[in-house]
Amino acid sequence: MGLIKLRLIIKKLKMKSILFSSLLLSAVLVFGISCKKYSDPDPGSGQKVDRKVQFVLFTTADHSTDNHQITFRLAIQNYNGQFLWDSVLAPIAIKNIPDLAHKISVEKTISANSAQLKVGFYYSIEDVGNSWHLESFDAGTSVKTVNFDFQ
Repeated sequence: MGLIKLRLIIKKLKMKSILFSSLLLSAVLVFGISCKKYSDPDPGSGQKVDRKVQFVLFTTADHSTDNHQITFRLAIQNYNGQFLWDSVLAPIAIKNIPDLAHKISVEKTISANSAQLKVGFYYSIEDVGNSWHLESFDAGTSVKTVNFDFQ
C-alpha cells in the first residue's frame, strides 16, 4: 500500500513540474516577443526628434456574441516597413473590446527622424486570420492619434 502511495506522489510531482515548466516557458515567450525595439538602419538620415503617437482602440459595433480571441499589436514603422517600435496587448475575446467611453489608450513617444511613418494596429483573430489598420504619420509632424473603431 505504501509503494502505491509513493508512486502517486511522484506522479503528481512530475505533473506539477511539467505544468510549472510549461507556464514558465509561456511567460518567457510572451515577454520575449511582446515589446521589440528596433534601431534605425540609417542613423545619419536626419536629425532625431521626439514624435508622439496615441493609439486608441474601441468599438461601436455589437460584438456581444463573438467569443473569438483577438490579439492586437501596436506598431510604429518607417515607410520602408521596418518596425521602430511595437507592443502586443494581451489577447481578449472580441465581445470584450470596449466601447468608446471605455476605450483602450496607449501613448508612445519615440525619437525618430521627421520622415513619414506608418502607425497603427495589426491584429489576429483566432481561427479567422490577420488584418491591420495603419495610418500615415506625416513628415514634419510631432503628434499623431490613431483612432481604431474595430468593426
